[in-house]
Amino acid sequence: MEVRELLSQYDFPGDDIPVIRGSALKALEGDAHYVAQVNELIETLDTYIEDPVREVDKPFLMPVEDVFTITGRGTVVTGRVERGQVKAGDEVEIVGLKETRKTIVTAVEMFKKDLDFAQAGDNVGALLRGINREDVQRGQVLAKPGSVKPHSKFVAQVY
Repeated sequence: MEVRELLSQYDFPGDDIPVIRGSALKALEGDAHYVAQVNELIETLDTYIEDPVREVDKPFLMPVEDVFTITGRGTVVTGRVERGQVKAGDEVEIVGLKETRKTIVTAVEMFKKDLDFAQAGDNVGALLRGINREDVQRGQVLAKPGSVKPHSKFVAQVY
């Protein structure tokens, strides 16, 4: 079955979607023809796919994905910033699962490099002042103080 027919079968605009044939392996081996096709693919992706809208103007929010300790530095939480921005020196709250705690972000890192700030869409590590590894866990969020209200129970009506 042709690629365009398969796309159309699943309600995609098969006739309108660009299809670029190529081989990344051959491009890596230095074949100029395939290098050109990979470059064409990159250009097509850049023009065809819109950049995601980052909600940088909203209050900071980052779900905690992992927590670890760096000897001599402190506790680092990692995650993807969902909205807003954060920089070293910002006060944040650790919200959810336990009592809400306030702390200061002392550094923001991405791939072992310090950043001036992180914004919505960035996967980062945030070094937190005065927080032990046991004080924070996956499932909690870092948030701008007062922007998130935790709830421990709710009433629902199910049909």
